[in-house]
Amino acid sequence: MRLAVVGATGLVGHEMMEVLQERGTQIDEFIPVASERSVGQELVFRGQTHKVVSIETAISMQPDYALFSAGGNASKVFAPQFAEVGTVVIDNSSAWRMDPTKKLIVPEVNAQLLSPADKIIANPNCSTIQLVVALNPLHLAYGIKRLVISTYQSFTGTGVKAVQQYESEKNGAVAGSYDKAYHHPIYENCLPHCDIFLDNDYTKEEMKLVHETRKIMEAPHIGITATAVRVPVYGGHSECVNVEFEKEFDLNELRTLLAKSEGIIVQDDIRNNIYPMPRSVNKKDEVFIGRIRRDESIAHGLNLWVVADNLRKGAATNAVQILEYLTSQQKESTQVSALA
Repeated sequence: MRLAVVGATGLVGHEMMEVLQERGTQIDEFIPVASERSVGQELVFRGQTHKVVSIETAISMQPDYALFSAGGNASKVFAPQFAEVGTVVIDNSSAWRMDPTKKLIVPEVNAQLLSPADKIIANPNCSTIQLVVALNPLHLAYGIKRLVISTYQSFTGTGVKAVQQYESEKNGAVAGSYDKAYHHPIYENCLPHCDIFLDNDYTKEEMKLVHETRKIMEAPHIGITATAVRVPVYGGHSECVNVEFEKEFDLNELRTLLAKSEGIIVQDDIRNNIYPMPRSVNKKDEVFIGRIRRDESIAHGLNLWVVADNLRKGAATNAVQILEYLTSQQKESTQVSALA
């Protein structure tokens, strides 16, 4: 299996490489890809040194798969070019997520929708991924009517420039001496402003939660409203999720359902002060859920606290899981053909 990682020198690209190494994903040829300014740079992957190549060079090499984390503009231009030479692209940008011809995939929820015909596959937004992993088993059991979501998102989700801003402010750098990713300081501050504001006064990040959740869960009827906040946390997104179900539920049964669901770890022991936190989920691939309790103000209401590493399950791990699903399906298909 020949694999390209496009955007290998970025935060998510680096995390993709780390996840691939940890999970032992079978790769016969590894191709790190980045922008022209990074071409020739050397990266170590599984103990071997690899030179970064340009996107054009990578396309000419016709890899089997490409994990993309190079931004929406690059993806719009180059993902179709990879697809034309037979490469399956798993894209981490927002470029293809709401394209009705493209699948938006979280393996624990809807991997079964994938087929050999899919050449460009969209990786959802980081905050959406952890949300739907937590909610899908509950939706299947009780039917979700409405969601009220408040997110507390790490600045690392904005990328390298935000990390540099945070570090500059933390170290007391003079304002104006460094580039800013945000309109205001992020160090020791919270910004109710993730991405750009839209005509409806919600941010783009907030509306991603609305549209992507409905698409992934195939539930266009769910009422969803969201507020997304950027917080001075070095890694990990947290979400306060208020759920209104169609049906009544038993709280103990609901806890058991979550604990048994794929990709979820329940940490909910308030008597011993145990609940998920960004610090404790760092470098973890699962979605962590705690503070599970009824919303006593409405019928069939529930509150959840959902936390995940935004660079792992929220980006790199989810993309690698899609890759592993595709390769396992291809292997099974090959074995069936051989038997026939």
